[in-house]
Amino acid sequence: MRDFAEPQTTEHSLEDLIVCPQCDAVFRFQKPKNGERAACQRCHKALITPRRNAGLHIIAVAFAVLFLIIGAAVFPFLTIDAAGNRNAVSILDAALAFSGGPMIFLSLATAGLIIFVPLIRVILTLYVLVPVVLDRPAARHAIGAFRLSEALRPWSMAEIFAIGCAVALVKVADLAQVGFGPAFWMFGILVVLVIAQDSFMCKWSVWYRLEHPKNS
Repeated sequence: MRDFAEPQTTEHSLEDLIVCPQCDAVFRFQKPKNGERAACQRCHKALITPRRNAGLHIIAVAFAVLFLIIGAAVFPFLTIDAAGNRNAVSILDAALAFSGGPMIFLSLATAGLIIFVPLIRVILTLYVLVPVVLDRPAARHAIGAFRLSEALRPWSMAEIFAIGCAVALVKVADLAQVGFGPAFWMFGILVVLVIAQDSFMCKWSVWYRLEHPKNS
């Protein structure tokens, strides 16, 4: 790991500086080698984490996340058997369960936060990264697309939904027999892959390639 040394900002151009997104400390830019990590001296936030073939790995994970989101949304998530009544429900069914009256806004917000926002983020990630990884000019409006993807990050709450399901299952298990459908396992893998994708991506590298595109 390589730490940055904080400079006198008046002696360096903006191209030579990098700002920590967590504590706003300003450092003199030093690009680490593949496998190394540049971190903030003040809060130890990772600023640059270049990895060899990281783009290909992220694209592969993004495609996997895309298919898992679609599968998890439509396949049965849970089956509940109580008093002889058996019912199967998908994530989309659960999100839209209160679609009548004023509760429809809550249903739409729930569906958006656990399904559509992660779906939009993965589509934007593919839109931005595929041309960059293939050494082609950046896609049109790629900077805005990547900025939107990062802005949506706090609103992608698939992992929060997973925690809520775990708490609910503890309570429901005493009242009914609960079975896990295909979407349950898909969603579990999805949560892990989304977290891995976000932690594996070096955002500085993406911004640098978008701001310094290749001409061919």
